[in-house]
Amino acid sequence: AENQINAIPLDDEKTYQLYASAKTVAVFQVESSGMMDALRRMRPTCIEDIVALEALYRPGPMENIPTYCEVKNGLRERESVHPLIDHILEETQGIIVYQEQVMQIAQVMAGYSLGGADLLRRAMGKKIKEAMDAERPKFEKGASENGVDKKKASEVFDLLEKFANYGFNKSHAAAYAVVSYQTAWLKANHPVEFMAGIMNCDIHLTDKLSVYAEEVRRGLEIEIVPPCVNRSIETFSVEDGKIVYALAALKNVGLEAMHLIVEGRGEQPFVTLYDFARRVDLKHVGKRALEMLARAGAFDELDRNRRRVLDSLDPLVAYSAAIHDQRNSDQVSLFGEAGDDLPEPRLSRVDDWLPAERLREEHAAIGFYLSGHPLDDYAGLLKRRGVKTLAEVAELVKQGPAVVKMAGAVAGKQERKSARGNRFAFVQMSDPTGLYEMTVFSDTLEQARDHLE
Repeated sequence: AENQINAIPLDDEKTYQLYASAKTVAVFQVESSGMMDALRRMRPTCIEDIVALEALYRPGPMENIPTYCEVKNGLRERESVHPLIDHILEETQGIIVYQEQVMQIAQVMAGYSLGGADLLRRAMGKKIKEAMDAERPKFEKGASENGVDKKKASEVFDLLEKFANYGFNKSHAAAYAVVSYQTAWLKANHPVEFMAGIMNCDIHLTDKLSVYAEEVRRGLEIEIVPPCVNRSIETFSVEDGKIVYALAALKNVGLEAMHLIVEGRGEQPFVTLYDFARRVDLKHVGKRALEMLARAGAFDELDRNRRRVLDSLDPLVAYSAAIHDQRNSDQVSLFGEAGDDLPEPRLSRVDDWLPAERLREEHAAIGFYLSGHPLDDYAGLLKRRGVKTLAEVAELVKQGPAVVKMAGAVAGKQERKSARGNRFAFVQMSDPTGLYEMTVFSDTLEQARDHLE
């Protein structure tokens, strides 16, 4: 099956639409905001565009990205270097992008051998002055034999010299581009399975999972089924076009412990917390992991009161341990199945958390807001005050720069020291429509540090 990915068509329209709209979260090599900008300008339509972007997106060559995009999209005339060699630059919009093109031009225009062209490329790339001084007359002589006058040949040589410096190896760029295209193709054509797979790769990296979950829900409009002891398995899975959240993606929870739950469940969903305790050896799952499951709402189908579940874990673990100890010993109970005669423990009698607390506990277990957002309750009030959501701001700035009021819940912060010794901070925020980051400068940071904490 692993070779099937090599059989996908390289002209898939959906894939290029995904690139052009820069929906490239989790797509190899093109995840950064700079790459997303370049993709929006380029609007790629063929694999050669992706190869060129791989080669151009580096300090130096980057200054040619605007020209490439404008020529490609008919906003600027393509410049002819010389009729002899224009075909070599056809796929890169008339710009020298690759080391291979430098070599081809030397071969076609000046009659270089392949080995000679490679030596020229190396001398230029490493800026070896003596070698280049020796190559120039050789290049001009070879070019004149092909009817190119000395002035034009010298111009082309200068051009080669400039580009050889930061020309990229095309075979290298192509290898990256093909892997990028394959991931983009999977995302465009099998988004649910692709995102579940990506999330499994980073199952223990909460920060990345929050970005992926955001992309799944907002970017791709795919539903996420929250963690649940009856529906989830230890890893992210797919069911009816939805992603089912992984049990092992909760904080401080291991894959092996969660596997015990999935094994105990088998084909039969758990009915009550007692049923769960009888079928899964909770001592081996561990109290810390069970606490996280309770806070994340993974027991909601067995008991809606999350706080009561969290509060009752000690008696439940003891009950489960007693049953599993009996089963593992050779004693057979007088009444048949081992452990059936043990009395069910009483569950704690506490009121459930209020909605805001439920969300806070869920955030502590999952690492971000999954079932709701703390600002949901304030939506009407914020709207009346003219506060914009991230989604609204994203639409607004398409028209140009704007000054806006925003509100968010703090997801994290990193303090830094500026060159002048002032402290400032990057603060990650979220609102019901997405995640964003803001910079807090020193005077504001001084006043607001307590609130941030």
